Amino acid sequence: MTTPDTMNCVEITEPGGPEVLKPTTRPVPVPAEGEVLIRVDAAGVNRPDCIQRLGNYAPPPGVTDIPGLEVSGTVIGNGVGRWSEGDRVCALVAGGGYAEYVTTPAVQCLPIPGGLSEIEAAALPETFFTVWTNVFMRAGLQPGETILVHGGSSGIGTTAIQIASRLGARVLVTAGSVEKCQACLDLGAERAVNYREEDYVAAAKEFGPGGVDVVLDMVGGDYIPRNIKALKPDGRHVNIAFLGGSKVEVDFMPMMLKRLTLTGSTLRPQSVERKGAIAEALEQRVWPMITAGDIRPMIHATFPLAEAAAAHALMESSQHIGKIVLTVR
Repeated sequence: MTTPDTMNCVEITEPGGPEVLKPTTRPVPVPAEGEVLIRVDAAGVNRPDCIQRLGNYAPPPGVTDIPGLEVSGTVIGNGVGRWSEGDRVCALVAGGGYAEYVTTPAVQCLPIPGGLSEIEAAALPETFFTVWTNVFMRAGLQPGETILVHGGSSGIGTTAIQIASRLGARVLVTAGSVEKCQACLDLGAERAVNYREEDYVAAAKEFGPGGVDVVLDMVGGDYIPRNIKALKPDGRHVNIAFLGGSKVEVDFMPMMLKRLTLTGSTLRPQSVERKGAIAEALEQRVWPMITAGDIRPMIHATFPLAEAAAAHALMESSQHIGKIVLTVR
């Protein structure tokens, strides 16, 4: 299959609002050793893309400045590892997803699960890698335990609800409307708290009982001391973002008295080897449930690649339930 020299893509012209995302053309990237070239069908939109657009989340050294952290598409050119030309994959990328072609390490690719469209497949990697590494590898959530998921209707939230509940955990979520709470319940949450109307700490202590085993938090700020109150002894607190700020006054005495673990991570800077290990675990533990129809990414809206600015505006409005995806081909 002949690969063109240039491709359509979307770039960040300067730090700012969604309007700084502009369609342009760039050279088609050349894969390095161990990488595959993917002809992109669809690309997921994620909160870190918005943070990069604002100038607050620079790509790692040597990574393109084109945004986009997950794609689905077709392997092009020489095969690498298990992948051959023509294979349909979804992939975690360190950047460059908002384009017609992207390169990524072969170990960060996964087969598109049976029954999923390219749009659905593009919504898998970033959130599934993030949830797996933080909830299961770092926090060690076990069957029968309880987890509080903040932002339950987000892409991360809808993913965490499905994986955790299908693997035998009990899920409590927070969301900001009746509609969002119901969507979380429909996906498998046992209890949904409208944080505008109810105290989630009290709900967690009742749900536990006495508190939850794990908190997955993307808010930070004044949620952190409240989350600590919501945890039972030996509980684990995982931060994956700080939408409410990363600086807050915290009394650490409860951490010591309850033997809590406070942890967190970002996905993008982690090593290729680490991301490959996450991909392997997902394929073994989660992909069969997707193929069986027990788990499915929730797609809220799609936009053509050239309308990435509108996709970011929707993301930042927080009116979506589930994932936002750009259609590339």
